[in-house]
Amino acid sequence: MQLKTIFNHVTEYKPFVVDGIELVEKDSESTLEITMRARENGLPTCSGCGVRCSGYDTQPKARRFHFVPLWMLPVVLVYAMRRVDCPRCGVKVEQVPWAEGKSSLTKEYKWFLAGWAQRMSWKEVAFSFSVSWDHVYNSVKHAVWWGLSHRNLEEIESIGVDEVQWHRGHKYQTLVYQIDEGCKRLLWIGPDRTAKTLLRFFRFLGKERSAKLQFVCSDMWQAYLKVIAKKVPQAIHVLDRFHVMQKMSKAIDKVRAAEARQMEKDGYEPLLKGSRWLLLKRPENRTEKESVKLSVLLQYNLKSVRSHLMKEDFQRFWTYTYPACAGKFLDAWCTRAMRSKIDPMKKMAQTLRNKRELLLNWFRADGALSSGVVEGFNNKLKLITRKSYGFRTQQAYEIALYHNLGALPQPDFTHRFF
Repeated sequence: MQLKTIFNHVTEYKPFVVDGIELVEKDSESTLEITMRARENGLPTCSGCGVRCSGYDTQPKARRFHFVPLWMLPVVLVYAMRRVDCPRCGVKVEQVPWAEGKSSLTKEYKWFLAGWAQRMSWKEVAFSFSVSWDHVYNSVKHAVWWGLSHRNLEEIESIGVDEVQWHRGHKYQTLVYQIDEGCKRLLWIGPDRTAKTLLRFFRFLGKERSAKLQFVCSDMWQAYLKVIAKKVPQAIHVLDRFHVMQKMSKAIDKVRAAEARQMEKDGYEPLLKGSRWLLLKRPENRTEKESVKLSVLLQYNLKSVRSHLMKEDFQRFWTYTYPACAGKFLDAWCTRAMRSKIDPMKKMAQTLRNKRELLLNWFRADGALSSGVVEGFNNKLKLITRKSYGFRTQQAYEIALYHNLGALPQPDFTHRFF
């Protein structure tokens, strides 16, 4: 089978034909050059309006477009561009099916690089295929913009809202995910974690789509709670188990740290030294050695121990089926916590009382909705950021996340190279 036959099999450039294929040696490097020409009597297409018009002239110097490498040999399409005399746009350079605008990369090569950029870092892709980092970045940006403009935003019923730290100094990003059973993806990214940021998402989603939302899952950040209550009052707003228990763990850690400092100051034996994760881990996650050490610690009447036991007791809250029964347990637990004389736990109990109805929505949603999916996405997000050694611009950050977490559609090709 000839190279020309293979090239025609994997591409579909109907108004154009391959005029010749040549292996060119230059500076001890081999390049496969494919010369293209327009079919005879074929009218060029205006790049401004996309209408076929009469030709004006042909540029004297041929342009070179990088195609997908073959056997690690660079492949270049060579074509002398024509200009068209468009009655609507005037004299314009023609539109060719393998490239857009002034880009020197073919569409196939852009999607090829973008596909590898999901598997490796952009720097590694650039090195592996001997292209510049900018070429990889522009290829990923092309794939993301095409995917965002062609994705389907209908039938979204459940969303998860969360924030992640981007840079040091309390620099955050607000992320909104679709967490429906059949579709889990990143929907939107916005800088900061303010009420205005989340309002921008609902303006992006639109009133009609927002009215179709049935469930919203978030943490207890007050700015999010206000916006969600205002924009989607019909949706069941769930405060997820993960965020509630995370906040309780932070309260226990405060109790432990303060008590350990006080014991050291008073000259007591440092019983709490190295006990942080003993008190925070779930029983099924502890090692045998940790379980033995915890059983010794439980013999002492310490605030840290009592706080730990209160947390383990609160785990029963998630085992209930009906909101009414869960509400009774929550009220009783908060009463015990308020009487414990442990300030961080009292503060936690007050927070749970203030968010009582939102907590009980977890049962109204049948316990099926959880932002554990959101946290899973956030872990992938951190890996992407770490792999890229940080992003200097907001746009590059957003493009990388949409590319890896957005489940974006791709165009149909005659042949897929990745």
